[in-house]
Amino acid sequence: MAVQNLATDITYRPMLEGDLPTAHQLSQAVRWPHRIEDWQFVHRLGSGFVAERNGEVIGSAMCWSHGSDYASLGMIIVSPDAQGNGIGRALMESILDLIGERNTLLFATPEGQPLYEQLGFQAIGTVHQHRGTIVKPTVVAPPPGERIRPAGLNDRTKLIEMAAAGAGMPRASVLNELLQVADGVVLDNQGELTGFALIRRFGHGYVIGPVVATSVERAQAMISYWAGARVDSFIRIDVDDSGQLSPWLQELGLLQADSVVAMVKGKAPAPATGLQQFAIINQALG
Repeated sequence: MAVQNLATDITYRPMLEGDLPTAHQLSQAVRWPHRIEDWQFVHRLGSGFVAERNGEVIGSAMCWSHGSDYASLGMIIVSPDAQGNGIGRALMESILDLIGERNTLLFATPEGQPLYEQLGFQAIGTVHQHRGTIVKPTVVAPPPGERIRPAGLNDRTKLIEMAAAGAGMPRASVLNELLQVADGVVLDNQGELTGFALIRRFGHGYVIGPVVATSVERAQAMISYWAGARVDSFIRIDVDDSGQLSPWLQELGLLQADSVVAMVKGKAPAPATGLQQFAIINQALG
């Protein structure tokens, strides 16, 4: 059902698949790198709202459920020529009504953080975006007795379990969809998996994530594997500050572009002991 703001003649309604080309244009207007395929990927997994003025989409917001207790939100965009009119807040309120009582995660720019704090979100960490083109990759060997191998169909259940443990919330829906478009490797210790890393097309090149492992050294081994496999390609990776990967990524040639604040409304997810999500899927899905 569409809701119209009579004061500004702006209508808010659910996002439809037919809105994706216009939403893609909206993201281009604010210099986001997303391709139309990237919009289609997140739309298959979630729900959203758009703001319309005179039939033109001028704002967007989306959310995704992760089990019954958690959700994330993102793709919050307001056209540059429509900012400052409360559209972002109205879209956020619509999304939060849709999410309901779920604990909700988002990644905020410094500009957006004050609004999210007003809506009940609290900062819980920082995520650094690194990107660049690898020319001479640095190879990091896995620990003795472990090997990096391609992820196979028989690994799917274990990858979903590890992703959930590393993120602290269910990941079956997003992993099942992600594995349709991503390539993956695992760290195998005589049949025991100690980590995995996925890579897929995104934006101007490729994005690595999620990366889940039992140690930072294992995360580095898998990231360096993908960097070596995509020499001369543009690569992006978004890493949690707690993983302490940023200095090493700089040395690798993936320079820090910017940082966002991880925020939660409600209870933050609690990763399982012994596993950590070093790199997120993206700033929408976490």
